[in-house]
Amino acid sequence: MTHKITADYIFTSDGKLTEDIVLITDQNGKILSLDPVSNHDMASLRRLKGMIVPGFINTHCHLELSHMKGMVNSGTGLLPFLNRVVSFRDIDPDIIAQAIIDGDEEMYENGIVAVGDISNKTDTAEVKSTSKVDYYTFVEMFDFLQPSMTENTIAQYVPVMEGQSDHGNNKKSYVPHAPYTVTPELFRYINEKNLSGATVSIHNQEISDENQLFINGQGGFTDFYTGFGMKLDHFIPTGKTSIHYILENLVPGFKTIFVHNTNTNKADIEAAMRWNKEIYWATCPNANLYIENRLPDYKVFLDTDAKMTIGTDSLTSNWQLSIWEEIKTIRKYKSYIPLETLLTWATMNGAEALGYQKNLGSFEVGKTPGLVHIENAESNSEENKIGRLI
Repeated sequence: MTHKITADYIFTSDGKLTEDIVLITDQNGKILSLDPVSNHDMASLRRLKGMIVPGFINTHCHLELSHMKGMVNSGTGLLPFLNRVVSFRDIDPDIIAQAIIDGDEEMYENGIVAVGDISNKTDTAEVKSTSKVDYYTFVEMFDFLQPSMTENTIAQYVPVMEGQSDHGNNKKSYVPHAPYTVTPELFRYINEKNLSGATVSIHNQEISDENQLFINGQGGFTDFYTGFGMKLDHFIPTGKTSIHYILENLVPGFKTIFVHNTNTNKADIEAAMRWNKEIYWATCPNANLYIENRLPDYKVFLDTDAKMTIGTDSLTSNWQLSIWEEIKTIRKYKSYIPLETLLTWATMNGAEALGYQKNLGSFEVGKTPGLVHIENAESNSEENKIGRLI
């Protein structure tokens, strides 16, 4: 059985919202052809208002934190936010498990077909093994810049890697948390254990204190570590922004996703792009507003032709898990960015970043990218309606 579907606009693989196109799929959503509307009897077509886009790719999520929705105040800044997050203990495992199930289903219903998911535990493994969504699990490691903790950190996360799901199309790799939490020794372990061509994700330049720490050893992170009984006496500032520490310690043999980037400038982007041609920059606008009340300077990413992707972060720092809501937020505050550009970030670029471009990210014959229908997209308002077709 085949389906013939058209709409006012189809987001085609050239990155354009194109009129008068028919998508022909099999019953599983595999693209059989894209034809001009004029080639078909109108009575044979399912015609929809609005636009049809491929399934969305969420390149940054913490599904295992879904149970913390509404538990952490917004607008506090990153360091108080982190202090609050780590203070939660002894949550009922059944509550955690149900929240993970609900989060996975929410993403599916919101048209998300693949997720780059940060995991510090194996709590999400069962859901990922049966989900209708493809997952790239990033087993996230950190030793808080404490060489004495590196060995124990490795011992802690090897079972997480082994226990995470590689069912179906799922993938997994070790990743560093952030420059301010990973020693050179732990970077070396990650470099050695991941296969060439893997994707690695790392939180980057989320607050100005991060750059300060590496430029001159000052800023809020010194007090942050002291508050947890850890010292940074051995830490030697590099005199450069924090991203340079990543570039010096992470090998360029991986696809690399830098996440958040709210304090990243043009020189930082150009340095990273010289270091590795397969660089992606994940923006999580609603989380940035939730935590820091600010957004990245998207203009410098556009000016450098940087490959952007979109993530939701977790329900700890967001109100929902929806890539379309992230797009709406960017359009609200940065309306100079064309919708076609944002859709490219959310589909084709995301699929490339996670290595799913052979089957997801665009409407091309042979792919099964999912079909998402969006009504009233031009209004960028609550009148928008989004739903999965396949």
